[in-house]
Amino acid sequence: SEYAPLFKIDICSNLLWINQEEKFHHSIELDEQQNLWVSSQMYPYSTVVSNFIDDFGFSDDSIAKMDLNGKIIFTKSVSEILIENDIFKKNLLEIYDPIHLNDIQPINFDGDFWKKGDIFLSIRSQSMVILYRPSTNQIIWKGTGPFFSQHDVDILDEYRISIFDNNSKYFAYDSIVDGHNQVIIYDFKTNEYSSYLK
Repeated sequence: SEYAPLFKIDICSNLLWINQEEKFHHSIELDEQQNLWVSSQMYPYSTVVSNFIDDFGFSDDSIAKMDLNGKIIFTKSVSEILIENDIFKKNLLEIYDPIHLNDIQPINFDGDFWKKGDIFLSIRSQSMVILYRPSTNQIIWKGTGPFFSQHDVDILDEYRISIFDNNSKYFAYDSIVDGHNQVIIYDFKTNEYSSYLK
């Protein structure tokens, strides 16, 4: 299942722990402090989000930071992050899956454009990548470049990231790849996007 408990097994498939507090999905990333960053889904909705919507099946995607024993250290709704940083469209919460968080990329070193502890978030349904600072609840940067329904942000060096562009667009109620997928590189120094691998 795409949305499921998170669990750990040993080499012999013995269950070591299971976390069913939220519904977890997509990627699992390890930061330098040996904590896991996992996409999850909040229910009940976060307090901020609850003030905006009625209960009709909205998918409140969130970020979860966990230790290696499966204990949640920190969690935050992505919709709440957007609302609190004034990057929010009034109709955003009127559809079932307005976020579709599919990657959390932790940053493990300081740079000119980010700090250790920041994270990149890939928000597929908005074709948006954000650089988020959990320690201050700030969105440092927002990218809505030449990519559509993207996945997987990776840090290349001190000033560049790569983004896997699905290049998937909705035509007549169906999602179709427009030609081909590609890898997009964003350069923070020049504020430019380039296509690396079509």
